[in-house]
Amino acid sequence: MEAWLLPVALLAGFACARGSYGPFRRLLVNGGAVRPNYRGQAIPVGAGMLFFFAVLPPVLAGVVLCPGRLPLERTVAFLFLLALTTLVGVIDDAWGSRAVSGFKGHFGRLLRGELTTGALKALAIAAGSLILFLPGATPGEALLNAAVVALTVNAMNLFDLRPGRAGKVFLLAAAILTWAAWGKEELLFLWLVCGALLAFLPGDLAARAMMGDAGSNSLGAVLGLTVVWGCDVAVRAGVLGGFILLHLLTERYSLTEIIARNRVLNFLDRLGRRD
Repeated sequence: MEAWLLPVALLAGFACARGSYGPFRRLLVNGGAVRPNYRGQAIPVGAGMLFFFAVLPPVLAGVVLCPGRLPLERTVAFLFLLALTTLVGVIDDAWGSRAVSGFKGHFGRLLRGELTTGALKALAIAAGSLILFLPGATPGEALLNAAVVALTVNAMNLFDLRPGRAGKVFLLAAAILTWAAWGKEELLFLWLVCGALLAFLPGDLAARAMMGDAGSNSLGAVLGLTVVWGCDVAVRAGVLGGFILLHLLTERYSLTEIIARNRVLNFLDRLGRRD
């Protein structure tokens, strides 16, 4: 893959998201999709659905104008998982209860016969990931890949508790993955979403709109796919182990409190925020 294609993808994602941010925000406000944020301010929620719709025009242009440049099978897989995670995120943003949190809470309710939006999201993403990874892979590797994607998605949800936090984590992870998977065509999808996020981030930092699960889910899906497609089995296993530890930690401790108590992490967390 030619390196110059990455900034082209970044600019394409940025331009499409920048041009559609205002209409999407008004769509949510006019439809009543508003919710109090952590400060009690009622702002649009689920605005991160913009990421999926913003990447469609550049992907279509790439497929039509540059046939063969984008690997078609990976392109379809990328759009499928992005659409699925956006959909279950919108469901969670619209009807999810904040009284239940964490795997223990959601699956505890499920074992008692009560379906929560969190459990629905986890099951749908796990099933969708297996649909993508089972063909052409051993069952063990497919399970590993699906687990990486599912836990990456949920990890981004864990970070999306303050304006801009999930976006900053995504951009940092994207930089690391670009280095780790340099030269692979699948990085085009990552940079395309990076561009869309950069257009969205000022509104997120200013608390004019929340990306919600619709956004953090899709960001996590893109990171997870990039890890699966761009890294070997050992790295994927290491990433999975790290996310398992993160989830065990957050079952007992507040991630926001951990960040607030660390001077460096707190500075980075508040950087650019207008609260």
